Amino acid sequence: MIAHFDLDAFFVSVECLNDPSLKGKPLIVGGSRERGVVAACSYEARKFGIHSAMPMHRAMQLCPQALVVKGSRGEYSRYSRWVTDIIAEKAPLFEKASIDEFYIDLSGMERFHKPYEWTIALRQEIIDKTGLNISFGMGSGKMIAKIATDEAKPNGYLIIPPGKEQEFLSPLKVNKIPGVGEQTYRNLLEMGIEHIGDILKIPPTVMEQRLGNYGLELIQKALGISNSRIHSYHEAKSVSTENTFEENTDDMGFLMKELVRMTEKVAYELREDNQMAGVIAVKIRYPDFETTSRQTTIPYTFYDDELIPVAKELFHKLYRKGMKVRLMGVRLTELTNDAVQTNLFMDKQKKAELYKAIDNVKVRFGRNSLGAAGGKESN
Repeated sequence: MIAHFDLDAFFVSVECLNDPSLKGKPLIVGGSRERGVVAACSYEARKFGIHSAMPMHRAMQLCPQALVVKGSRGEYSRYSRWVTDIIAEKAPLFEKASIDEFYIDLSGMERFHKPYEWTIALRQEIIDKTGLNISFGMGSGKMIAKIATDEAKPNGYLIIPPGKEQEFLSPLKVNKIPGVGEQTYRNLLEMGIEHIGDILKIPPTVMEQRLGNYGLELIQKALGISNSRIHSYHEAKSVSTENTFEENTDDMGFLMKELVRMTEKVAYELREDNQMAGVIAVKIRYPDFETTSRQTTIPYTFYDDELIPVAKELFHKLYRKGMKVRLMGVRLTELTNDAVQTNLFMDKQKKAELYKAIDNVKVRFGRNSLGAAGGKESN
């Protein structure tokens, strides 16, 4: 038995938790009203035909009164980790498929728990602790569980008992199958296949002739057979950020300021995750798209003032004097939380308290409210 959890309109839900005045309104996350694409939208906005990946100008045509917010990436990560930690504490084996999507393997749990009741209780715990709405589906495999979740949304759950897979799938539109995109959907409609059950009315030889091996795979899926496995969740082993500049530049003052800003950003993310890095890397891309990078090992740290000088040194070793820069990035790897407690108490209590105070200001007033003075230097 597999359970699939999916946070409902995740980005929108986080924005509404942080600003309750947005709740119940047509809300779009994604840049500005004039440009970009829709990253996420509320269910109220979806009623107007708006969906993710839609150009913003089109969304504004469909719903001129929609509210648009730029988005809070750091907050999304924080809430995602919160949910991940709740699941990790309870689930014997789970996969984090995306920032807002999880699979849990419940196989064998029936010897100790009732899987249905256990999963319902876990969902309620997530809702109670985080304030986020979350839906889940449960079935004999990942595909069944995911489709069941889609049918349960918003903020519900649906369990497909073993042996009932085909009965559940047959009346659903064929594009409910994960991986059936617009082009494949059109091809299937041309074949007279509108619902998943219609797949089984077509001879396998015809399915293979028209769609190759994928046609045979669709038959298996229509029967509810899916052999995809749970990939156990592991913590990310790096944090990084990069910026492609609007104009290529050789302004050293600007480049140093950006380098400091990016280093502060990834260091802040480390502290948020209670991790330290043992390697730092800097990347530079020139206008001709030639890309170079250089890294070095460092004593485990998550402090800006220890990372920034190393980042600057790497930059100067990499940079081809006189060349304009198109893109620059900073990456921290070899992450661990094992070193955190040790390093915090090696005569660094005052520094830890200082950075805690700085981070609290950033949380309260925004990440860019404080910055290192080194960002103003040109060397």
